Amino acid sequence: MIIVMGLPGVGKSSVLSAAQQAGYRIVNYGTLMFEIASKKGYVSHRDELRRMPQERQKEVQAEVGDQLSKLPGKVILDTHCSISTPEGFLVGLPDPILRKLEVERFIYITAPIPEVIARRQSDPTRIRDAESEESLSKHDEFNRQLLKQYSQKAGAPYSIIYNRQGRLQEAQNQLLSLL
Repeated sequence: MIIVMGLPGVGKSSVLSAAQQAGYRIVNYGTLMFEIASKKGYVSHRDELRRMPQERQKEVQAEVGDQLSKLPGKVILDTHCSISTPEGFLVGLPDPILRKLEVERFIYITAPIPEVIARRQSDPTRIRDAESEESLSKHDEFNRQLLKQYSQKAGAPYSIIYNRQGRLQEAQNQLLSLL
């Protein structure tokens, strides 16, 4: 499994579209969480996931981890290092889940914070909380620290790709070269 992460709004899906076109199987962690949480009646919209009580988030994460560990073949997992919740940051891949996965590589997609804010504001498909540059910078820094820990615990290398505005093709080419 190759795990691709980044802040919400950094352009992970756009960068990953090149991998999908190249025939890679992409699984979205948030979509799996939403499917499970909505079946349980916890949420009715994907962007409500981060507002669920922590106990429910952990419960749903554990079920997603079980599903992911059973996926056959090579998979790219599209996810977040951490999730910003009302209680603080929640680790996206807790140790019990990470231990179940055979990770080949981690890839962190990032962009300048003002560009992330602009992308979030122009995305009509999502309901995102307005966050300051300072808040997003702290989230990005926290994610980078987690990325190092994930890499160490899984024994897998990590790379960082910058998805700058107007340079999507460059980020996509970097991703494909890592795959």
